[in-house]
Amino acid sequence: MHARSSEFDLDYQALNVGMGYAPLPRTQIELTGADRASFLHNLCTNDLRKLPNGSGCEAMFLNAQGKILSFVRLFAEAERLVLDTVPGRSEFLLKYLDRYLMREQVVLTDRSNAWAVLIVAGPQSAELLHKLCGGAPPVGLLQHAAVQIAGCAATLEHVDFTGTDCYFVRCASGDLPTIEAALATSGGRACAPEAIEAARIEHGTPLFGIDISEKNLPQELGRDQRAISFTKGCYIGQETVARIDALGHVNRLLRGVRFDPAAPARVGDAIEADGLNIGEVTSLAWSPKLQSPLGLAYIKRSHASSGTQATCGGFPAAIVELPVR
Repeated sequence: MHARSSEFDLDYQALNVGMGYAPLPRTQIELTGADRASFLHNLCTNDLRKLPNGSGCEAMFLNAQGKILSFVRLFAEAERLVLDTVPGRSEFLLKYLDRYLMREQVVLTDRSNAWAVLIVAGPQSAELLHKLCGGAPPVGLLQHAAVQIAGCAATLEHVDFTGTDCYFVRCASGDLPTIEAALATSGGRACAPEAIEAARIEHGTPLFGIDISEKNLPQELGRDQRAISFTKGCYIGQETVARIDALGHVNRLLRGVRFDPAAPARVGDAIEADGLNIGEVTSLAWSPKLQSPLGLAYIKRSHASSGTQATCGGFPAAIVELPVR
Protein backbone atom coordinates (compact mmCIF):
# COMPACT_ATOMS: atom_id res chain seq x y z
CA MET A 1 0.00 0.00 0.00
CA HIS A 2 1.44 3.33 -1.09
CA ALA A 3 2.27 6.01 1.45
CA ARG A 4 -0.12 8.93 1.50
CA SER A 5 1.03 12.38 0.46
CA SER A 6 -0.37 15.85 -0.12
CA GLU A 7 -0.39 15.09 -3.85
CA PHE A 8 -2.46 11.98 -3.21
CA ASP A 9 -4.93 14.05 -1.20
CA LEU A 10 -5.26 16.60 -4.01
CA ASP A 11 -5.69 13.89 -6.63
CA TYR A 12 -8.32 12.12 -4.57
CA GLN A 13 -10.13 15.40 -3.94
CA ALA A 14 -10.28 16.06 -7.68
CA LEU A 15 -11.86 12.64 -8.25
CA ASN A 16 -14.47 13.25 -5.56
CA VAL A 17 -15.36 16.95 -5.74
CA GLY A 18 -13.93 18.17 -9.05
CA MET A 19 -12.62 16.41 -12.15
CA GLY A 20 -9.58 14.18 -12.21
CA TYR A 21 -8.14 12.29 -15.15
CA ALA A 22 -5.40 9.80 -15.90
CA PRO A 23 -4.28 7.47 -18.71
CA LEU A 24 -5.61 3.99 -18.02
CA PRO A 25 -3.85 1.14 -19.84
CA ARG A 26 -6.43 -1.23 -21.32
CA THR A 27 -6.77 -4.21 -23.63
CA GLN A 28 -8.94 -3.14 -26.56
CA ILE A 29 -10.11 -5.67 -29.18
CA GLU A 30 -12.24 -4.64 -32.14
CA LEU A 31 -14.68 -7.13 -33.64
CA THR A 32 -16.10 -6.42 -37.10
CA GLY A 33 -18.14 -8.51 -39.51
CA ALA A 34 -21.80 -9.42 -39.79
CA ASP A 35 -21.65 -12.23 -37.21
CA ARG A 36 -19.73 -10.37 -34.48
CA ALA A 37 -22.64 -10.09 -32.02
CA SER A 38 -23.95 -13.63 -32.44
CA PHE A 39 -20.41 -15.01 -32.21
CA LEU A 40 -19.67 -13.32 -28.87
CA HIS A 41 -23.21 -14.00 -27.65
CA ASN A 42 -22.56 -17.74 -27.92
CA LEU A 43 -19.38 -17.51 -25.85
CA CYS A 44 -20.08 -15.12 -22.97
CA THR A 45 -22.42 -14.82 -19.99
CA ASN A 46 -24.49 -11.86 -21.21
CA ASP A 47 -27.10 -11.35 -23.94
CA LEU A 48 -25.52 -9.46 -26.83
CA ARG A 49 -28.50 -9.88 -29.16
CA LYS A 50 -30.30 -7.16 -27.17
CA LEU A 51 -27.36 -4.73 -27.22
CA PRO A 52 -28.30 -1.74 -29.41
CA ASN A 53 -25.83 0.63 -31.02
CA GLY A 54 -24.52 3.12 -28.45
CA SER A 55 -24.95 0.80 -25.48
CA GLY A 56 -22.74 -1.67 -23.64
CA CYS A 57 -22.68 -4.43 -21.08
CA GLU A 58 -20.38 -6.36 -18.79
CA ALA A 59 -19.74 -10.03 -19.55
CA MET A 60 -17.52 -12.94 -18.62
CA PHE A 61 -15.89 -15.74 -20.57
CA LEU A 62 -15.86 -19.00 -18.63
CA ASN A 63 -14.21 -22.39 -18.84
CA ALA A 64 -16.16 -25.65 -18.94
CA GLN A 65 -16.27 -25.75 -15.12
CA GLY A 66 -17.87 -22.29 -14.99
CA LYS A 67 -14.76 -20.50 -13.68
CA ILE A 68 -13.93 -17.02 -15.00
CA LEU A 69 -11.38 -16.78 -17.82
CA SER A 70 -11.93 -13.06 -18.45
CA PHE A 71 -14.14 -10.21 -17.25
CA VAL A 72 -14.85 -7.56 -19.91
CA ARG A 73 -16.94 -4.61 -20.98
CA LEU A 74 -18.47 -4.72 -24.45
CA PHE A 75 -19.49 -1.61 -26.39
CA ALA A 76 -21.77 -1.89 -29.43
CA GLU A 77 -21.09 0.56 -32.26
CA ALA A 78 -22.72 0.75 -35.69
CA GLU A 79 -20.03 -1.25 -37.48
CA ARG A 80 -18.19 -2.99 -34.68
CA LEU A 81 -18.08 -4.31 -31.13
CA VAL A 82 -15.30 -3.13 -28.84
CA LEU A 83 -14.08 -5.44 -26.08
CA ASP A 84 -12.44 -3.60 -23.18
CA THR A 85 -10.62 -5.15 -20.24
CA VAL A 86 -7.47 -4.91 -18.12
CA PRO A 87 -4.09 -4.51 -19.87
CA GLY A 88 -2.06 -7.48 -21.01
CA ARG A 89 -4.98 -9.68 -22.07
CA SER A 90 -4.80 -9.31 -25.86
CA GLU A 91 -2.84 -12.47 -26.61
CA PHE A 92 -5.06 -14.67 -24.45
CA LEU A 93 -8.34 -13.25 -25.73
CA LEU A 94 -7.36 -13.30 -29.40
CA LYS A 95 -6.30 -16.95 -29.13
CA TYR A 96 -9.40 -17.82 -27.11
CA LEU A 97 -11.82 -16.16 -29.53
CA ASP A 98 -10.04 -17.39 -32.65
CA ARG A 99 -10.30 -20.97 -31.37
CA TYR A 100 -14.09 -20.82 -31.75
CA LEU A 101 -14.18 -19.01 -35.09
CA MET A 102 -15.38 -21.41 -37.79
CA ARG A 103 -17.26 -19.92 -40.72
CA GLU A 104 -18.57 -16.85 -38.92
CA GLN A 105 -17.97 -13.49 -40.56
CA VAL A 106 -15.89 -11.98 -37.78
CA VAL A 107 -12.57 -10.14 -37.89
CA LEU A 108 -10.61 -9.74 -34.64
CA THR A 109 -8.19 -6.81 -34.39
CA ASP A 110 -6.03 -5.90 -31.42
CA ARG A 111 -6.27 -2.12 -30.95
CA SER A 112 -4.54 -1.97 -27.57
CA ASN A 113 -1.55 -0.04 -28.91
CA ALA A 114 -3.40 1.98 -31.55
CA TRP A 115 -5.98 3.24 -29.06
CA ALA A 116 -5.51 4.93 -25.70
CA VAL A 117 -7.96 5.32 -22.82
CA LEU A 118 -8.25 8.15 -20.32
CA ILE A 119 -10.34 7.83 -17.19
CA VAL A 120 -12.16 11.06 -16.33
CA ALA A 121 -13.96 11.13 -12.99
CA GLY A 122 -15.54 13.43 -10.45
CA PRO A 123 -18.79 15.40 -9.92
CA GLN A 124 -17.69 18.13 -12.35
CA SER A 125 -16.81 15.67 -15.12
CA ALA A 126 -20.14 15.73 -16.95
CA GLU A 127 -20.29 19.54 -17.04
CA LEU A 128 -16.68 19.97 -18.17
CA LEU A 129 -16.93 17.20 -20.76
CA HIS A 130 -20.15 18.79 -22.05
CA LYS A 131 -18.22 21.99 -22.72
CA LEU A 132 -15.28 20.19 -24.29
CA CYS A 133 -17.40 17.94 -26.51
CA GLY A 134 -20.12 20.43 -27.37
CA GLY A 135 -22.84 18.07 -26.15
CA ALA A 136 -24.04 16.22 -23.07
CA PRO A 137 -22.11 13.05 -22.17
CA PRO A 138 -23.94 9.70 -22.27
CA VAL A 139 -26.21 9.26 -19.24
CA GLY A 140 -26.93 5.54 -19.00
CA LEU A 141 -24.33 3.16 -17.63
CA LEU A 142 -22.06 1.89 -20.44
CA GLN A 143 -23.74 4.13 -23.00
CA HIS A 144 -21.24 5.76 -25.32
CA ALA A 145 -20.99 8.24 -28.15
CA ALA A 146 -18.55 9.53 -30.73
CA VAL A 147 -17.28 13.02 -29.80
CA GLN A 148 -14.65 15.59 -30.73
CA ILE A 149 -12.26 16.90 -28.06
CA ALA A 150 -9.82 19.63 -29.08
CA GLY A 151 -10.25 18.59 -32.70
CA CYS A 152 -9.55 14.92 -31.98
CA ALA A 153 -12.05 12.13 -32.64
CA ALA A 154 -12.83 10.12 -29.52
CA THR A 155 -15.46 7.87 -27.98
CA LEU A 156 -16.90 8.87 -24.61
CA GLU A 157 -18.04 5.91 -22.50
CA HIS A 158 -20.03 6.29 -19.29
CA VAL A 159 -18.59 3.76 -16.85
CA ASP A 160 -18.56 3.49 -13.06
CA PHE A 161 -14.95 2.41 -12.56
CA THR A 162 -14.44 4.81 -9.64
CA GLY A 163 -18.01 6.02 -9.13
CA THR A 164 -21.12 7.11 -10.97
CA ASP A 165 -19.46 10.31 -12.29
CA CYS A 166 -16.90 8.45 -14.35
CA TYR A 167 -16.06 8.16 -18.04
CA PHE A 168 -13.57 6.48 -20.33
CA VAL A 169 -12.32 8.58 -23.23
CA ARG A 170 -11.10 6.26 -26.00
CA CYS A 171 -8.97 7.89 -28.69
CA ALA A 172 -6.10 7.29 -31.07
CA SER A 173 -2.89 6.90 -29.07
CA GLY A 174 -1.31 9.82 -30.89
CA ASP A 175 -4.15 12.12 -29.77
CA LEU A 176 -3.71 11.37 -26.07
CA PRO A 177 -1.45 14.36 -25.25
CA THR A 178 -3.82 16.79 -26.99
CA ILE A 179 -6.85 15.49 -25.09
CA GLU A 180 -4.98 15.49 -21.79
CA ALA A 181 -3.99 19.11 -22.38
CA ALA A 182 -7.62 20.01 -23.13
CA LEU A 183 -8.76 18.37 -19.90
CA ALA A 184 -6.11 20.25 -17.92
CA THR A 185 -7.07 23.57 -19.51
CA SER A 186 -10.74 22.96 -18.72
CA GLY A 187 -10.00 22.61 -15.01
CA GLY A 188 -9.19 18.92 -14.66
CA ARG A 189 -6.34 17.57 -12.56
CA ALA A 190 -3.93 14.89 -13.72
CA CYS A 191 -4.11 12.14 -11.09
CA ALA A 192 -1.57 9.53 -10.08
CA PRO A 193 -2.50 5.81 -10.24
CA GLU A 194 -2.63 5.58 -6.42
CA ALA A 195 -5.64 7.93 -6.26
CA ILE A 196 -7.43 6.07 -9.06
CA GLU A 197 -6.79 2.80 -7.23
CA ALA A 198 -8.17 4.14 -3.94
CA ALA A 199 -11.34 5.37 -5.66
CA ARG A 200 -11.71 2.06 -7.53
CA ILE A 201 -11.52 0.01 -4.34
CA GLU A 202 -13.89 2.33 -2.47
CA HIS A 203 -16.39 1.84 -5.28
CA GLY A 204 -15.88 -1.95 -5.23
CA THR A 205 -14.84 -2.38 -8.87
CA PRO A 206 -12.98 -5.69 -9.28
CA LEU A 207 -10.17 -6.19 -11.81
CA PHE A 208 -9.32 -9.43 -13.58
CA GLY A 209 -5.87 -10.66 -12.60
CA ILE A 210 -6.08 -8.83 -9.27
CA ASP A 211 -9.50 -9.46 -7.73
CA ILE A 212 -10.76 -11.99 -10.28
CA SER A 213 -9.03 -15.17 -11.40
CA GLU A 214 -9.79 -18.57 -12.85
CA LYS A 215 -10.57 -19.71 -9.29
CA ASN A 216 -13.70 -17.55 -9.20
CA LEU A 217 -17.29 -18.36 -10.10
CA PRO A 218 -19.30 -15.58 -11.80
CA GLN A 219 -21.83 -15.13 -8.99
CA GLU A 220 -19.07 -14.51 -6.44
CA LEU A 221 -18.59 -11.04 -7.93
CA GLY A 222 -22.12 -9.93 -7.03
CA ARG A 223 -22.64 -8.48 -10.51
CA ASP A 224 -25.34 -10.87 -11.71
CA GLN A 225 -27.72 -8.22 -13.04
CA ARG A 226 -24.93 -6.46 -14.90
CA ALA A 227 -22.95 -9.33 -16.35
CA ILE A 228 -25.11 -12.47 -16.51
CA SER A 229 -28.22 -13.36 -18.50
CA PHE A 230 -30.07 -16.29 -16.94
CA THR A 231 -32.47 -16.58 -19.91
CA LYS A 232 -30.10 -16.83 -22.88
CA GLY A 233 -29.13 -20.11 -24.52
CA CYS A 234 -26.10 -22.28 -23.97
CA TYR A 235 -22.54 -21.00 -23.68
CA ILE A 236 -19.37 -22.45 -22.19
CA GLY A 237 -19.81 -22.80 -18.43
CA GLN A 238 -23.56 -22.08 -18.56
CA GLU A 239 -24.52 -25.29 -16.72
CA THR A 240 -22.53 -24.26 -13.65
CA VAL A 241 -24.02 -20.74 -13.68
CA ALA A 242 -27.54 -22.18 -13.94
CA ARG A 243 -26.91 -24.72 -11.18
CA ILE A 244 -25.67 -21.99 -8.80
CA ASP A 245 -28.72 -19.89 -9.66
CA ALA A 246 -31.00 -22.84 -8.87
CA LEU A 247 -29.26 -23.40 -5.52
CA GLY A 248 -29.61 -19.70 -4.73
CA HIS A 249 -26.10 -18.81 -3.59
CA VAL A 250 -22.33 -19.26 -3.80
CA ASN A 251 -20.15 -19.96 -0.78
CA ARG A 252 -18.23 -16.67 -0.85
CA LEU A 253 -18.81 -13.11 -2.04
CA LEU A 254 -16.65 -10.13 -2.97
CA ARG A 255 -16.74 -7.64 -0.11
CA GLY A 256 -14.94 -4.64 1.29
CA VAL A 257 -12.78 -5.06 4.41
CA ARG A 258 -11.84 -2.13 6.63
CA PHE A 259 -8.56 -2.54 8.51
CA ASP A 260 -7.23 -0.89 11.63
CA PRO A 261 -5.05 2.09 10.60
CA ALA A 262 -2.16 0.54 12.55
CA ALA A 263 -2.49 -2.84 10.84
CA PRO A 264 0.34 -3.78 8.44
CA ALA A 265 -2.21 -5.31 6.06
CA ARG A 266 -1.01 -6.64 2.68
CA VAL A 267 -2.52 -8.25 -0.38
CA GLY A 268 -2.74 -11.99 0.26
CA ASP A 269 -3.29 -11.66 4.01
CA ALA A 270 -5.91 -13.90 5.57
CA ILE A 271 -9.09 -12.51 7.14
CA GLU A 272 -10.21 -14.45 10.21
CA ALA A 273 -13.34 -14.60 12.36
CA ASP A 274 -14.67 -17.11 14.89
CA GLY A 275 -11.45 -19.10 14.58
CA LEU A 276 -11.94 -19.53 10.83
CA ASN A 277 -10.14 -18.25 7.78
CA ILE A 278 -13.01 -16.41 6.08
CA GLY A 279 -11.17 -14.73 3.20
CA GLU A 280 -8.04 -13.30 1.63
CA VAL A 281 -7.18 -9.73 0.63
CA THR A 282 -7.05 -9.22 -3.17
CA SER A 283 -6.70 -5.40 -3.38
CA LEU A 284 -5.66 -2.82 -0.82
CA ALA A 285 -5.47 0.99 -0.62
CA TRP A 286 -5.80 3.82 1.85
CA SER A 287 -9.43 4.96 1.96
CA PRO A 288 -9.81 8.71 2.60
CA LYS A 289 -13.52 8.18 3.20
CA LEU A 290 -12.89 5.67 5.98
CA GLN A 291 -9.53 7.11 7.09
CA SER A 292 -8.18 3.59 7.20
CA PRO A 293 -6.87 0.91 4.86
CA LEU A 294 -9.60 -0.70 2.73
CA GLY A 295 -9.33 -3.97 0.87
CA LEU A 296 -11.37 -6.19 -1.39
CA ALA A 297 -11.68 -9.83 -0.43
CA TYR A 298 -13.83 -12.87 -1.10
CA ILE A 299 -15.54 -13.54 2.20
CA LYS A 300 -17.34 -16.71 3.28
CA ARG A 301 -21.06 -16.19 2.90
CA SER A 302 -21.65 -16.88 6.59
CA HIS A 303 -19.54 -13.82 7.48
CA ALA A 304 -20.21 -11.55 4.48
CA SER A 305 -22.75 -9.21 6.11
CA SER A 306 -21.72 -5.58 6.52
CA GLY A 307 -20.51 -4.91 10.05
CA THR A 308 -19.15 -8.41 10.67
CA GLN A 309 -16.12 -8.15 12.95
CA ALA A 310 -12.95 -9.97 11.97
CA THR A 311 -9.18 -9.79 12.38
CA CYS A 312 -6.17 -9.61 10.06
CA GLY A 313 -2.74 -10.39 11.46
CA GLY A 314 -4.14 -9.98 14.96
CA PHE A 315 -5.50 -6.48 14.24
CA PRO A 316 -9.21 -5.62 14.11
CA ALA A 317 -11.00 -5.64 10.74
CA ALA A 318 -14.61 -5.36 9.65
CA ILE A 319 -16.69 -6.19 6.60
CA VAL A 320 -18.03 -2.98 5.02
CA GLU A 321 -20.66 -2.22 2.41
CA LEU A 322 -19.50 -1.16 -1.04
CA PRO A 323 -19.46 1.39 -2.53
CA VAL A 324 -18.15 3.24 0.51
CA ARG A 325 -20.38 6.27 1.16
